[in-house]
Amino acid sequence: MNQTGTEARASTWTMWLPCIAMALCSWLAFVDRQVLAVLSPTILKETGMSAGDFGNIVFFFFVAYTIANPVWGSIIDCVGLRIGLMAAVFIWSLASSSHAFMGTFAGFAFSRALLGLGEGATFPGGLRTAVESLPVQMRARGIATAFSGGTIGAILTPLIVIPFALAYGWRAAFVMSGLLGIAWLILWWVGARPPYLPARAQAPAKLGFPNVMERRFWALVSSYALPAISSGPIITIFPLYLNKALGVSQGDLKSLLWIPPATWGIGYFTWGWVADRFAATDRRPVWLFLLLTALALPFGMTTLTNSALLTVLSMGLSTFVAGGFQMVALKVGSFAYPRERAAMMSGIASGSWSLVNALLSPRIGKLFDAHAWSEAFWLVALCPVVGVAVWLWLSRRDGEQAGSQA
Repeated sequence: MNQTGTEARASTWTMWLPCIAMALCSWLAFVDRQVLAVLSPTILKETGMSAGDFGNIVFFFFVAYTIANPVWGSIIDCVGLRIGLMAAVFIWSLASSSHAFMGTFAGFAFSRALLGLGEGATFPGGLRTAVESLPVQMRARGIATAFSGGTIGAILTPLIVIPFALAYGWRAAFVMSGLLGIAWLILWWVGARPPYLPARAQAPAKLGFPNVMERRFWALVSSYALPAISSGPIITIFPLYLNKALGVSQGDLKSLLWIPPATWGIGYFTWGWVADRFAATDRRPVWLFLLLTALALPFGMTTLTNSALLTVLSMGLSTFVAGGFQMVALKVGSFAYPRERAAMMSGIASGSWSLVNALLSPRIGKLFDAHAWSEAFWLVALCPVVGVAVWLWLSRRDGEQAGSQA
């Protein structure tokens, strides 16, 4: 594979600009995604919907997001980052604004599904950018940079949106999120070209889609979807636990909800550095997956405390670990799939993660309605155990091949 363009850029700081541009894109995606979550107590109260209804609304988002990730990954690999992301962000900006005009379960479900369809381009675009613009020994940190905007968006959303909604109403908050999307589209149209973004690599002759019959497909899914799952419920549904079980008010949530996304972002960079430093060429870093699995289990014991701060810190540890699973799984996946299919590979990972969220969200919502708090936390905490066990089995041939070559 021709790496001349990447190597030429490797000696200058400008090689990081593409990943920074994608960080802004993921920032926007998580702002739009989080508005509903952080305002959920107010919206549920005004509309009369239950936690179960909210879980089902989230389900529609994640189903659409599941489908959109591999589709957008294939589209971006074919038509390029500039055009692909312009189309995706336009769609999700319209979807985000449309929430302002909804007041029923069906309306919110439609808007949420449309939002998921657009936002499916975020992580495939980010990974493709890192692969195109950075050498392999910096790739995990590049992915972390591209993805980090999402955690920053999740941090800032409660701090900005909650006071804005309390002052102007929750519907105005959704209009504001759509306008931010228009601003990003203008910036992207002007700046998404060389030398700020690398020249587009030669695209495949036709759209390529995942082959579910391949072992590498299921190895990627098992190493990413279940192990990294906690960040989804913690960002979207678990704020209701703070409100309903621990009595944290809508106004006070803004001082707590920034912590889990902050540690999520820290997890990206921490574990991305670990992967680049200690497993740069390791196609099967078993020790990293086992360490992360051990760190994921304490989340199940969160309900042993009635402290809102300790609860949020437990959530923060869980998202820190989830970020690690994402970086390590994508690093390993970049060895299994060729460079020209990098966005599709990320789409497989993100799409499978979204599918697990889609399946878990209604269940967690029902558990919350039944005040079965502990069961909900353990349901999430045990997912990495299952995922890593399956990955160990599916990837065993890679380990055997590495041993025979040693």
